[in-house]
Amino acid sequence: MRVEPFEMERLQSEWENRVEINLSESSVHPVTVQELIGDGESLAEFAATKLGYNQTNGSAELRRLISSLYTGAGPDNVLVTNGTAEANYLAVWKLLEGGDEMVLMLPNYMQIWGASRGFGVKVIPFRLQECKNWAPDLEELRRAVTPKTKLIAVCNPNNPTGAVLSAEEMREIVEAARRVGAWLLADEVYQGAERNGATTSSFWGLYDKTLITNGLSKAYGVPGIRIGWMVGPKDVIASLWSYHDYTTIAIGTLSDALARVVLAPGNRERILERTRSILRRNYPLIEQWVRAHSDTFSMVPPVAGAIAYLKYALEINSSELVRRLRDEKSVLVVPGDHFGMDRYLRVNFGPPAECLQAGLERLGELVRQIRSS
Repeated sequence: MRVEPFEMERLQSEWENRVEINLSESSVHPVTVQELIGDGESLAEFAATKLGYNQTNGSAELRRLISSLYTGAGPDNVLVTNGTAEANYLAVWKLLEGGDEMVLMLPNYMQIWGASRGFGVKVIPFRLQECKNWAPDLEELRRAVTPKTKLIAVCNPNNPTGAVLSAEEMREIVEAARRVGAWLLADEVYQGAERNGATTSSFWGLYDKTLITNGLSKAYGVPGIRIGWMVGPKDVIASLWSYHDYTTIAIGTLSDALARVVLAPGNRERILERTRSILRRNYPLIEQWVRAHSDTFSMVPPVAGAIAYLKYALEINSSELVRRLRDEKSVLVVPGDHFGMDRYLRVNFGPPAECLQAGLERLGELVRQIRSS
């Protein structure tokens, strides 16, 4: 297996903790441990946790809490992983072999793209169309899916556009998979981070050959505990557990404990409302900024996620623009060519409002300098 560089993750890993303002993330500013468990007795109980090995597929209680989010699922339908990234990787490793073909929604988080190509898989895209508010090109999907297709992979809500598939579009994707007997892999990690409060429908239950991946990093604002999961048919989940034995083996004991707190009834709703309130409060800031810079930037309003995908009208490559913004203004955003689309920027509007405003002001300063030169 030959792995190609994962450009976005390398950029973030190298720079997100070195710049003054980080607008490269895709979640809201994180929850603290104290916000989750409070003080007093609860904190003392957590501090007394024994740091032994955790149940490798996730504790029974955590898997029960996760399964309760998916109608008809039980704990044996769930495998807990180190982030949604591990879940996606295990799915590709399990379902695809060198020489297979898969169909992938683009733009997208490019992990599945890179991992699949590393396994020797032919990746065929179907695209979201900006002119249709980032709706999928279903004709392109129908042409892409053939009897050779082993897997169709989607991200809904979408990264980087923040778009959400309609019920009809979801049915079309399911029927495309069903027509050739392909697996459907649905990354739903932004589910719960909708600005309007209406939770995005899951692909779970629409088709028997479906794997769902999700986690706590985006909608829940707790990326640091690295909790993800897969939901699928029991026999496939049991097989994927053995693949998990060859990667990270188990999630951390403290992470499992904190995840149970996050997903406990009452807590889960409170945390998701925190996320949505941040999005509702911050989105007008970036919307007003784009409107004030309409000679350079445009945006299809995102439905979900703390991400705005901005198109710009400047004669400069997006990676070069990001480099200059980083080096000259100490602000980090994600270049569109990391999603295979130049002349776009993905900008996070989930940090504290004053941080977002300062970062946008510095981006505006750099744009004025580029225009004047």
